[in-house]
Amino acid sequence: MSTLKKFAGQTVIYGLSTVLSRVLSFLLTKLYVKLYPTKVYGVFINMYAWASILNAVLAFGMETTFFRYLNKPGQDKEKVYSNTFIIILFLCSIFLVIAFVFSGNIALWMLSDDTTSLSDYEQYIRFFILILVVDSLSVIPFARLRADGRPLRFGMIRVLNILSFIGFNLFLLVTIPDIIASKGFLADYFTPWYREGWLGYVFISNLIASCLTLLFLLPEFRKLKFSFDKPLILDMLSYSFPVLIANLSFIINENSDKIFLKELLPPNIGAQEAGIYGACGKIAIFLSIFIQAFRLGAEPFFFSHAKNKNSGETYSKIMNYFIMAISLIFVGIAANIEILKHFIGSDNPVQRELYWSGLKIIPILLLGYVSLGIYMNLSIWYKLSDQTRFGLYISGIGAILTIVLNVLFIPKYGYIASAWISFTAYTTMMVMSYLMGQKHYPIPYDVKKALVYLSTAVIIVIISYHFLNRNLIAGNILFIAFAAGLAYVERTDLRKIITGNIH
Repeated sequence: MSTLKKFAGQTVIYGLSTVLSRVLSFLLTKLYVKLYPTKVYGVFINMYAWASILNAVLAFGMETTFFRYLNKPGQDKEKVYSNTFIIILFLCSIFLVIAFVFSGNIALWMLSDDTTSLSDYEQYIRFFILILVVDSLSVIPFARLRADGRPLRFGMIRVLNILSFIGFNLFLLVTIPDIIASKGFLADYFTPWYREGWLGYVFISNLIASCLTLLFLLPEFRKLKFSFDKPLILDMLSYSFPVLIANLSFIINENSDKIFLKELLPPNIGAQEAGIYGACGKIAIFLSIFIQAFRLGAEPFFFSHAKNKNSGETYSKIMNYFIMAISLIFVGIAANIEILKHFIGSDNPVQRELYWSGLKIIPILLLGYVSLGIYMNLSIWYKLSDQTRFGLYISGIGAILTIVLNVLFIPKYGYIASAWISFTAYTTMMVMSYLMGQKHYPIPYDVKKALVYLSTAVIIVIISYHFLNRNLIAGNILFIAFAAGLAYVERTDLRKIITGNIH
């Protein structure tokens, strides 16, 4: 089997599991917007935005560090595995103690409206502290599955995680209220303590699913030898610290707009704006699913393939196929907004119109994800060359740009500004990474072809979304024509990949 065909096969498996997990999770958005007003859903979005930032801190860039050191000549793979986990375990232990001690203070600081009581907020925060710790402990075992080339096991555990999360959501948010309303079996048990419409049940479901994931990963935990190696740990920390800052900057780019919407707008509309923006962002996340799936397969592949003489040519081909795929997904989502919007439609007509009022930002968010995906593909140059400080510089500039522009424009333009700022930050990072990479670790990317594909996709989306008023039939005709055109232009290489004659 050719190198690229093997890479494509593993990425498809990662992709299918990621798509299935995200689609199943996405279906919960329909339930959430049905149960919770936009202001309450805004609290949900805000909590998960902060959790994303803290997840990056607790992981400390160790996932990327694990792959890098695993492929360094002369490294003991079991020591790399154990010591990356030891670092995360140490950080989680410190975080758990400090965060629980100050959970009340954190709740008081975060509470900025009358939609949630202080005691509820403190409970939410304690749930999230436990979720963050449990999820962080699973990072390196999951990375080992990817390094060992076991995408099927990786995917099965991810799917089981989301199925557990969905199952407990449905039980706590739908089944119990139905039992109580119909006075069914165990109704007398549930009635005294159950709180209908309480947001905390979502977080409890997440915590249970995360704990079950640790159980599923038990075989990987048994391989840990806890052989503490101080020189190796110090060396890995020097590599991972810039990766951590870069990851934090990325998380800030991804989530700070949701936080700023709540903090910079008046209390009576801040949570509502965050809820609308977050719900519409769920549709754009379909594109980020592909980016995540690609990263799961690409990161271990890029590190293991770096020693090959033709690695630059291989990376260039992968970028070309990546841009083809991401352009198709971009056009496909934009062409089908009129179907996808029903996933964020509430049964309440007023709430439904509030959520749908944000549909205009989806193409902007999608285009931002296109830039982000290309940036993540480009970023391999500083990881392979042990120049991770450049990732810090690039992501840091993106984060500063995001924060400054959000502070300046959110008070006047709301979530419309957030969407454009997200696109601006990711595009800036993409351009910076390409220019720096060509100077320090040149890879022969076909820039002209990439620009043609991306420009064509943007033009089609503008026509479909604005001039054709999101017409389903016309939009999908354009989508099919675009896909056929790409297949025709790339027919030679696509045939070689299918037959295994390309390396």
